[in-house]
Amino acid sequence: MDPATIIGLVLAFGSLYAMITLEGAHLSALLLPAPMILVFGATIAVGLAGGTLKDFIFSFKALPRAFMGKKPNPQETIDNVVELAEKARSEGLLSLEQNAAEVDDPFLKVALQNIADGTDGEDLRILLEDEINTKASSDKVAIKFFNSLGGYAPTIGIIGTVVSLTHVLENLSTPDTLGPMIATAFVATLWGLLSANFIWLPISARLKRLSDLEVEQMTLLMEGVLALQAGSQPRLLGERLRAMVPAHELTPTARETSDAA
Repeated sequence: MDPATIIGLVLAFGSLYAMITLEGAHLSALLLPAPMILVFGATIAVGLAGGTLKDFIFSFKALPRAFMGKKPNPQETIDNVVELAEKARSEGLLSLEQNAAEVDDPFLKVALQNIADGTDGEDLRILLEDEINTKASSDKVAIKFFNSLGGYAPTIGIIGTVVSLTHVLENLSTPDTLGPMIATAFVATLWGLLSANFIWLPISARLKRLSDLEVEQMTLLMEGVLALQAGSQPRLLGERLRAMVPAHELTPTARETSDAA
């Protein structure tokens, strides 16, 4: 699990709490049920209204992934593909059927099973590309949903403030209460901006980043198994796959480590 989202949100809310404390304000002045119910409830409701019920359910099922999603390890993937290439080179492509039964990755399982079955390389590429495109399209549903919540929340906060200010104008005959009432009115705007920038937009960005990394991982696997099927030399295959990945995502090879020394 990559804790970046949890760490970031804790630091963001911690910074807000620090500001409130340094300003001498009270946290209870911001934790008002009425504006919070309006902002969070109405934001989620209009997010639901802008899509389908299945989109809504799918998006919230994807929510834990934003916090507990595992970042793919391209170096491990490259090492596994090179091992498979060495096995295929020494024992033949049919030997990969055993590996297909053992791997947990459904994408790699499909690829290895088709190679063992003798599927044509072009047909296999089309199949794997379709799998990748379907994965990317599926991920976009949750990404778009939470991004839309980030767009709706500030406006809904303003609506809450306007409603509260209307109530303030109804009580101009009691000037002693105007100050607290006006301050309370702006809490809705605060929660609209806060929820958008501290919750919904970061979740959307995190899901997009994880999706991009997983699609890149699947593309790396696809190119690796297709080259393996074509009989590529294992060492050359490893170098080609490493060239497809940014250097900071990789573990240095023994040769690179000795050159640096």
